[in-house]
Amino acid sequence: MSAQDDLPKLLGDCVHCGFCLPTCPTYVLWGEEMDSPRGRIHLMQQHVEGAPLNAPMVQHFDQCLGCMACVTACPSGVQYDRLIETTRAEVEREHPRSLKERAIREAIFRLFPYRRRLRALRGPLRAYQKSGLDRLVRRSGVLERISPSVAAMERLAPPLGKAPRLPEFVAARGKRRATVGMLTGCVQGEFFPGVNAATARVLALEGCDVVIPRDQGCCGALSLHSGREDEARAFARRTVETFESADVIVVNSAGCGSAMKEYRALLADDPAWAARAEALSAKTRDLAEFLVELGPRAERRPLPVTLAYHDACHLSHAQGVRAQPRALLGGIPELTVVEIAEPDLCCGSAGTYNLLQPEAASALGDRKAVNVDATGAELLVAANPGCSMQIATALQRRGAHIAVAHTAQVLDASLRGLGRDALVGRTS
Repeated sequence: MSAQDDLPKLLGDCVHCGFCLPTCPTYVLWGEEMDSPRGRIHLMQQHVEGAPLNAPMVQHFDQCLGCMACVTACPSGVQYDRLIETTRAEVEREHPRSLKERAIREAIFRLFPYRRRLRALRGPLRAYQKSGLDRLVRRSGVLERISPSVAAMERLAPPLGKAPRLPEFVAARGKRRATVGMLTGCVQGEFFPGVNAATARVLALEGCDVVIPRDQGCCGALSLHSGREDEARAFARRTVETFESADVIVVNSAGCGSAMKEYRALLADDPAWAARAEALSAKTRDLAEFLVELGPRAERRPLPVTLAYHDACHLSHAQGVRAQPRALLGGIPELTVVEIAEPDLCCGSAGTYNLLQPEAASALGDRKAVNVDATGAELLVAANPGCSMQIATALQRRGAHIAVAHTAQVLDASLRGLGRDALVGRTS
């Protein structure tokens, strides 16, 4: 049975109790019933009963971040993640968007899922940043007047340095304990190459042979979470082909890992791919999840740093990976982990949300930055490139000088004895 055929039953699971309301970022921002999960489910029911997908209805669906905090909070087990993804696919099929909307969406989806295109952008973007022109452009507000989405793309881009290229194989240090395939990702690979390098080193230091296929492409996360199902399926099939011979696939980006674990549902109706997709989903692990399953072997050296750990929505809510990153960080001598207020409230990144809904995303980013700043931490740790860009930008806007890193980079600094200076000087 397709997701669309299953929609009436999924909608019927909601008893409209309201437990989702305080967990929903847009309801917290605006207090508007139709911008809560319960309200959106009401709109979905109207559409199933024959109401057209008109502009006001679609706006409420577009304003959902898909963060899945409501799924975690719901006592009735409502599968809101499936509901919003199915509804977004319906929107993409049925609702005619304006020329401006179509242009922005096409620009996003013709750029970000393609490593070579992102790589071609790196040189000009790096030159632009080094020239200081970025500060002039932001002060002028010219991009905001052209398009808030374009302005958000420019504003969120992290400072770019040289990009180390990983080999296709990184050998285990000492006795080999496992062989893993490693997803490098699109945005992670081109905008945060240091995270991938740290991930490969940590896995090798913990006794893993790391296989990094050179021809790997996009996993399809952005497309899947935006209702572009056919596009997502094409990316998924290619990823399955690339990694299906691996014993386990390690992913260091929360959105990518979540999408790959969803392949079993995405390709469930395709007889030629369903079993292969199911097998790949079962072998996919977040980096922290895998390292905790494997158990520590390499020596942890002291890191006298106070850090705040941010729960990426697609890691905590979609994958249920919360304790593992904290356990890994807690095993590092002299490192102090502090918690952030409102930990389950999305930072506003949410895949393409901060590009397509920049005003709401900025409000959520500012709220997250206030909570991060209040911890007194000198380092913020996140496990998703979108979150890192979003929160770093909001911290910068606030004037808070807090470095940002990935869990892999903290572990790497400890295992290699690099000391605190390798981390606290990092701004993205």
